[in-house]
Amino acid sequence: MTGAASRLTGLALAALLALSGCSLFDGNRADAPAVRQAARTQGTENVAVNRYLWAASLDVLSFLPIESVDPFTGVIVFGYGVPPGGSTPYRATVHIKDPALDARSLNVAVATSRGAVAAETQIAIEDAILTRARQIRIADGAI
Repeated sequence: MTGAASRLTGLALAALLALSGCSLFDGNRADAPAVRQAARTQGTENVAVNRYLWAASLDVLSFLPIESVDPFTGVIVFGYGVPPGGSTPYRATVHIKDPALDARSLNVAVATSRGAVAAETQIAIEDAILTRARQIRIADGAI
C-alpha cells in the first residue's frame, strides 16, 4: 500500500471510529420498523436480527447511501459514499446473522472502486459497529 493510500485508509478509519463514538443516536432511525428486532419463519427455520447491531450499522455507516435493506435476513447494502474528511468513496454490505450482540453475529464487507479494503479496516469497522451497538443497548437500559 502506498503512503497516500495508507493515509486515506487511516483517515477513513478515523472518521468511522469518530462516528462510532457519538453519544447521541438518531431517534428517527431507531423508531423505524426496519430497525426493530425482526423475525420471520422461513420454512422451519427462524431468522432473527439484533436490533442494536442493525441500528449501529446504520449509525456508523450513515455517510453511505442505503441501497437496499432486508431486516428479515439482516442484510443492509450501502452505495458509494465518501467519509467525512476523506476523499475515497467506499461502499459496504452488512450482514447481521444472529440475534446475539457479539462479533460472530456481524459480517461487514467494505470496498472501494479498486476492490476490497484491507482486512484490518473491515475489522475496525466491525468493532466500531459493535461498540456503537453496545452504547445503544446501554442507553436503552437493556443491560
